[in-house]
Amino acid sequence: MEKKPKVIVLGCGGRGKGAYARYIEMHPDEAEIVAVAEPRDYYRNSTGDAHHVPEEYRFRSWEEALSRPKFADAVLICTMDDMHEGPAVKAAELGYGILLEKPIAPTAEACRRIVAAVKKAGVPFAVCHVLRYTNSTRKIKELIAGGVIGDLVSIQRLEGVGHWHQAHSFVRGNWRNEKETSFMLLQKCCHDLDWIRYIMGVPCTRVQSFGSLHHFNAAGKPAGAADRCPDCPGEVESMCPYSAIKIYLRDRVCQGTKGWPTDVVTPDMTPEGVMKALREGPYGRCVYACDNDVVDNQVVNMEFEGKRTATLTMTAFCNDGRQTRIFGTRGSIQSDAKMIRVTEFLTGKVTEYEISKLADDTINSGHGGGDGGLMNAFLTALRTGDRSLILSGTDETLESHLMVFASEESRHTGKVLEPR
Repeated sequence: MEKKPKVIVLGCGGRGKGAYARYIEMHPDEAEIVAVAEPRDYYRNSTGDAHHVPEEYRFRSWEEALSRPKFADAVLICTMDDMHEGPAVKAAELGYGILLEKPIAPTAEACRRIVAAVKKAGVPFAVCHVLRYTNSTRKIKELIAGGVIGDLVSIQRLEGVGHWHQAHSFVRGNWRNEKETSFMLLQKCCHDLDWIRYIMGVPCTRVQSFGSLHHFNAAGKPAGAADRCPDCPGEVESMCPYSAIKIYLRDRVCQGTKGWPTDVVTPDMTPEGVMKALREGPYGRCVYACDNDVVDNQVVNMEFEGKRTATLTMTAFCNDGRQTRIFGTRGSIQSDAKMIRVTEFLTGKVTEYEISKLADDTINSGHGGGDGGLMNAFLTALRTGDRSLILSGTDETLESHLMVFASEESRHTGKVLEPR
């Protein structure tokens, strides 16, 4: 295509507007947004205004946008999880390249249908498994391929979601209820199972999982607590780490920090605007009085070809983010958001790589630069036709999703299962 791709943004929420449209705003030489689709007026128009989208190309739904003959090169599908299949299949039929927010879909069957439609159409396709696109992941792959730790034997992965993030997204927020969106492992940790599969480089053969909703339920509610934080007695609210007043006001807005996650609560990020939203909207509810049912802790055990093993621990009760340990026959690797540390057994040599020094300007985007890395790869693939730049295409991404579905089935049944 050797020209700047034209793209349509379907869904202008935290990911569509805050991550991908924002990337194009910062890199206008890489793509042009020519249409947006979003039911909420503020988010549709603020995205449209930022990209000078004509009024007639500001649609209220993906159906409206895709009812026309093809008028762009690609769509960025950032709708809610259970709204992925319709626009993905239709966009493939129309011949659009597709960037699809993870997860592919809430069921294995829907995932297979989307992949089948994409393969039939032969269009460029990338799932937003952004962790594959970070410079730290690239460095870890390079170290393993270079034999620094010998043969890879096992991986230990921690996803420390964070107490406030769990409360925001998975207790009060959009992904709190399985029937409305998807289960926790698919929504939050399909990133991590996909990353483990990518690092392993071979298929997963068996999975086993345990987990529960341990804390965020009626049994955990403190004596005297109200159903909304603004109504809670001060002596109770001030002692609650999950207080919406603490999370959005005291810890953020009152400190001059705006943007995500407060911009999800309300577009009016003044103290008065936030408090009004907490009194009236879902984000002011007590975390012990919500309609949430997704787990707040889960572990997954995995076996891969060659008898390699891996574990994933997801917990709401850790604010340290993702941490990884990789064990090989000649050394080991430890990594977190700041550092990669390699230990070689023969010499005892320890080498450290500061992640900020590995990064280019995309480190300023979300997920340690993964959001920007993904967008750059997808848009370059559109422009040049080089699809090898897309690291999260159809087959392996479907495979890692099937790992997730099998793991969740194992949690419910207690069985050790094969992903398929």
